[in-house]
Amino acid sequence: MSAPAESATPKRISGGVWGLALVPLVLLGIVLAYLVVTGGGLTELAGPPIEQVNIQAIRLPEPGIIQVEVVNDGPQSVTIPQVMVDEAYWSFSAEPSTTIPRLGRAVFTIPYPWVAEETHEVALVTELGATFTGEIAVAVESPQPSPRLFAQFGLVGLYVGIVPVFLGMLWYPFMRQMSRSAMNFILSLTIGLLVFLAIGTWLDAQEFAGELPAFWQGVPLVIFIALIALGALLAVGTARRGQETRPLSIAYQIALGIGFHNLGEGLAIGAAFALGEAALGTFLILGFTLHNITEGVGIAAPIVRQNPGLKHFALLIALAGGPAILGTWLGGFAFDPVLATIFLAVGVGAILQVVWEVGKLVARDSASLGQSVINWVNLTGFFAGIAIMYFTAFLVKF
Repeated sequence: MSAPAESATPKRISGGVWGLALVPLVLLGIVLAYLVVTGGGLTELAGPPIEQVNIQAIRLPEPGIIQVEVVNDGPQSVTIPQVMVDEAYWSFSAEPSTTIPRLGRAVFTIPYPWVAEETHEVALVTELGATFTGEIAVAVESPQPSPRLFAQFGLVGLYVGIVPVFLGMLWYPFMRQMSRSAMNFILSLTIGLLVFLAIGTWLDAQEFAGELPAFWQGVPLVIFIALIALGALLAVGTARRGQETRPLSIAYQIALGIGFHNLGEGLAIGAAFALGEAALGTFLILGFTLHNITEGVGIAAPIVRQNPGLKHFALLIALAGGPAILGTWLGGFAFDPVLATIFLAVGVGAILQVVWEVGKLVARDSASLGQSVINWVNLTGFFAGIAIMYFTAFLVKF
């Protein structure tokens, strides 16, 4: 005799069962309270307190003034009674206090006659004698927000993001004359450049994550957010099961992924100018402009068999290139490594999802031509995309 089928109706959980689920939590609370109050009976084994301070930023708001922003990422409060500049003790003021609670922030203002374009070193000395140092590589007054400087930084982002993407999309009429096999080459090239951008965005996110206080757990944070972004985007695509993704939709996804990458580039350029490295900033503008021209090709590739109209072309250019302007403003005026890490981690997930969608498009077109997705045309395009991005990146790596 067959077993009776289980009811499809989910069982309701009674209040008593919920009470059982709370028992471990209550007991855990009792144990934690005991450890806090008594030290767990390990008081005699306890060593000196651990002091850890992370210097977030050093700014030069005006001649003769140095401001140091710090975060206490140690296990307990830290008091900083002394400050040294260029190996000499110096007077200072602290806001809100020289004692920083765990995870708290403080800004130390030091009246010091710094010398323009020279290197200076700032050291914070805790009450237990621990020293935490930060370097001013090139002493230049930090840019202050103003309409003129706001417009200048916006123009930099325009050169880096909007202009090269626009120039790359000017190949659209030429690509419309290509054969289907040649277009598979271009789509595979798009996958190659996206893979390179994903790796580059990942490395940039790791670099920003390295500047975070320890409690942020920078590397796991990047992995976690990237997986969330990738999973969410794949889930949205799965919801359309049975429907082919429209080429215009793929183009917008490519533009979005590239936009997150260009945001990171804008942050790097804005931060370079904010740190007084204007020559480096100009060098990055030239390099990124050349490096990014292939991005327009990648965005236009999926829509060569249709003409979406000038409105969509303008929106695609803005979506891909506009974040470079935003990144330049943020990097120049209000750089925050936490937000930078989060944005770039989302970018990694978004780019990987686009690689998946474009890969499906290449596989579908290859099958319609009676070819395997792994063929010499597609492989050549893929590696050509990586090679182009790699060699043009020579101008933006330092």
